Amino acid sequence: MLDAHRLTLLRDVAATGTIAGAAARAGCTAAAASQQLSALERYVGTPLLERSARSVRLTEAGRVLAEHAESVLTSLAEAERAVRDVAGLRGGTVRVAAFATAATSFVIPALTGFRRRYPDVELYFTELESDEALPRVRAGEIDLAVTHEYTPLSRPNLRGLSQRPLYREPLLLAVPRRLLPAESGPVSLADFADTGWVAALTSTGFQAATEMACRAAGFEPQISVRVHSYQMVLAMVAAGFGVSLVPQLAATSQRGLGYLPVGQPAGLARQIHATTRVGGRSAAVEHLLRCITEVLARKTG
Repeated sequence: MLDAHRLTLLRDVAATGTIAGAAARAGCTAAAASQQLSALERYVGTPLLERSARSVRLTEAGRVLAEHAESVLTSLAEAERAVRDVAGLRGGTVRVAAFATAATSFVIPALTGFRRRYPDVELYFTELESDEALPRVRAGEIDLAVTHEYTPLSRPNLRGLSQRPLYREPLLLAVPRRLLPAESGPVSLADFADTGWVAALTSTGFQAATEMACRAAGFEPQISVRVHSYQMVLAMVAAGFGVSLVPQLAATSQRGLGYLPVGQPAGLARQIHATTRVGGRSAAVEHLLRCITEVLARKTG
């Protein structure tokens, strides 16, 4: 590959008319410059300079290469400035994805804060569930995805991906107010074995987490309602159609329902991660992660 320093010397010979002039621009001796130019000639396999005792003149090959050197060096300088701008958060792009409850709870506020601090960085956001986001991060289409997985479901394929834990979110039992127990405290899902259940559609991981949690408590849930969103889950629970497990971030206050902590089975949770490609965290991604963790700490602390 052509050496940028040697191309610079050749360009400056063309500009100044002498090797000494090119050496002065480069801050080296004329002898050192001459050696570098000779090495360039050996690399391209043809003379680039016609040397005499008192002058130097570019050959036709030297003239052609010097003309190309000007555009190549200009492009390299622009690339260097662009890289420095990205590193200094004065440019670049960050493509972000998150699932809905994370987006509304803390990702959108974090994006807003990041954009206010670093207005020259372009932000692109896509709402994606975790099973959609992971392959797109791996393929380089998304730079940072906020993803989740449920305990006790098996972990997804993380080949080529890096994850940073953000928040372990407990699952709560949403119940109609008429079913709230007289005493507060953690409940067992088995106490609701004979109650109707509201669950997500079978295409979502949360549906499997609900069924596995009930089976761990020793019963098969009687699912009479399946819906797309947590908003619909809570509306159906408030209307008295059943009970439902919901992540803490989705547990918004609504008339007609309450939330109970789950003691049995123990450890029901949704682990939220920041997912990036291995080695794919730019300065902008790192700063956005910092914004996300700051907002999340304020919300959950």
